[in-house]
Amino acid sequence: MSGPAPRPAGPDPPGLGAERAVRILSRVRAIPEGFVRTYGDIDPASPRLVGRVLATTTEDVPWHRVVRADGSVPMGGRQVALLVAEGVPLRGDRVDMGRARWPDAAFR
Repeated sequence: MSGPAPRPAGPDPPGLGAERAVRILSRVRAIPEGFVRTYGDIDPASPRLVGRVLATTTEDVPWHRVVRADGSVPMGGRQVALLVAEGVPLRGDRVDMGRARWPDAAFR
């Protein structure tokens, strides 16, 4: 990969540096097909910021692979459909976190 790191669209929200947003987007892109991470996995200090970055970016990232800590999906049926298409294991309407969570070592 060459060139500058991708940036989220629009001005940085207060307290959000471009470097932090780029790191969040990079971590989301690192989640392989068939796996998920939680908002807190992506940025333990500020999981809500992860949601804000994903909601405001125009970058192409696999946003559907980021779920709540309890395995629930914030974007409903569309997100579930994308996860099912990738083979993410579910238990009812929630992701089976024991089987689908990408390991912490992936971000070190």
